[in-house]
Amino acid sequence: MNVKFEKTDAVNGVLTLSIQAADYADKAKKALNNFCKNAKMPGFRPGMVPKSLAQKMYGTDAKAKALNEVLGEALTNYIQENKLPVLGEPMTSESQKPMPVETTEDFEFVFDIALAPEFKVELDSKDTVAYYDIKVSDEMVQQQVESFAQRNGHNEKVDTYADRDILRGNLVELDAKGNKKRNGLVVEQASVMPSFFKNEEQKKLFEGTQLNTPVVFNPTTAYDGNETELASLLKVDKEQVAEHAGDFKLEVLEISRYVAAPIDQKLFDQIYGEGTVKSEEEFRAKIKEGISAQFQNDSDYKFLQDARAYIDNKVGEVQFPEALLKRFMWEQNKDREGFTEEKLDEEFPKSIQELKWHLMREQLVEQNQIKVEDADVKAAAIEATRFQFMQYGINNIPDEYLENYAQEMLKKREQVNNLVDHVINRKLTIALKNVVNLDHKSVTTEEFQKLLG
Repeated sequence: MNVKFEKTDAVNGVLTLSIQAADYADKAKKALNNFCKNAKMPGFRPGMVPKSLAQKMYGTDAKAKALNEVLGEALTNYIQENKLPVLGEPMTSESQKPMPVETTEDFEFVFDIALAPEFKVELDSKDTVAYYDIKVSDEMVQQQVESFAQRNGHNEKVDTYADRDILRGNLVELDAKGNKKRNGLVVEQASVMPSFFKNEEQKKLFEGTQLNTPVVFNPTTAYDGNETELASLLKVDKEQVAEHAGDFKLEVLEISRYVAAPIDQKLFDQIYGEGTVKSEEEFRAKIKEGISAQFQNDSDYKFLQDARAYIDNKVGEVQFPEALLKRFMWEQNKDREGFTEEKLDEEFPKSIQELKWHLMREQLVEQNQIKVEDADVKAAAIEATRFQFMQYGINNIPDEYLENYAQEMLKKREQVNNLVDHVINRKLTIALKNVVNLDHKSVTTEEFQKLLG
């Protein structure tokens, strides 16, 4: 076998592999023997198919299989041993001549090779990148305190209605004279929340309502004819709603009010675990710490974006084997629904930008000796799981639960790849913050959102 590589320019090359019959003969023979051992054909006992018949039936397939194996191994070995910086995969040259497997003994395969451009990323303390410190206001802390109190509140029964209370009782349909309608609707234990009414006049009918006091109102007016709301309240199908457009009397049997949890030790323990926080001052400090940590993640994200833009500009224009990469991109996506040549032209520039960042990031990872261990990926999975629970106001999930959820996440290859990418970016962010000069800028959340665009 003979392998020859020739660079046609800085980022393109041609790899030629000349494969003789002797290079693949043993593999073809082995493939044919396996066929003979396992073939089941009428008139022959298992494993007793004559080789001459096997050669006639399966010889070409065995030869093609052996040839592909030899070719694949030769390609991989040459690229690895010679450390060719290949982008994508070798592409069969458009000048490749047809070689019928049945009649050809010695083969010559020609591949076009896309090579990564040569450039160097250099950063030190003379390079300055902005870092935005997001302010945590007292108002943010107070909003989170109120949010925790609301989430951990409870319902209690009261005697007088106030806004956002729930009224429960029997709902009775009335006739035009205000009497109970004959064969009218009676909804037992109906729940009414006037604060959700669309009509303000109907809301006012419930102001100051006392327990065991009847209230007459018109549901159709109250909900502005919303069939879904009315069907739910009256326990009828949407199609029947129009038949009950008159007044109803609610016999108020219960008034329920949701009361926020008091800011006390019980709430502290529910949010952060028993004994972690022992006073309201510590509670607020802990909340501020949590918001700051979340904001730091946001600041780090913005910093890496800005660092990428800075490095990209510093590296400058880079030559890529665009024609070959375009061919590769087309081959990878041509069966994708809606993927056309116009779509290729539209998406290609962005893919080149991402490829350039990938190559720059590879250099930065190597320069800063960044490695990703299994423990890093697992920790990232646990962190992601904890954040998901925090979105629902749950902060004190036991470690064993986080571990179980994380293990489920790690069973999915796509999620593992995302976690690895996340770990690399996080470690790279930390490293770059220690390399470049940080131009700290204090901003409000509103100002920061504008920066993100």
